[in-house]
Amino acid sequence: MSAANRLVLDGAIAARDALRYTPAGIAIVNFVVIHDSAQSEAGTERQVSLELACVGVEEIARVVAASPVGARVRVDGFLAPKGRSSRQPVLHVNELEFLQA
Repeated sequence: MSAANRLVLDGAIAARDALRYTPAGIAIVNFVVIHDSAQSEAGTERQVSLELACVGVEEIARVVAASPVGARVRVDGFLAPKGRSSRQPVLHVNELEFLQA
């Protein structure tokens, strides 16, 4: 059974942890993307401001770790729980694009 689980979000890197490696040698970095926009809902404009926890693996992790906080990005990935016993979502980033300021 296949179900849609894809999220694309424009924002800025608000915070990032240091690059780390799993025991298997896989590069991982946790970071936060902050998003602010105006969205149309039911015929009115709504201001949206949020922070989303993200994780990057391998090449994405190395790129994020080398990027400055505040860099504008478009992230594309899937949502998964933060951990086995958590229901809090984290965006696992599969694609990262830098946007013009």
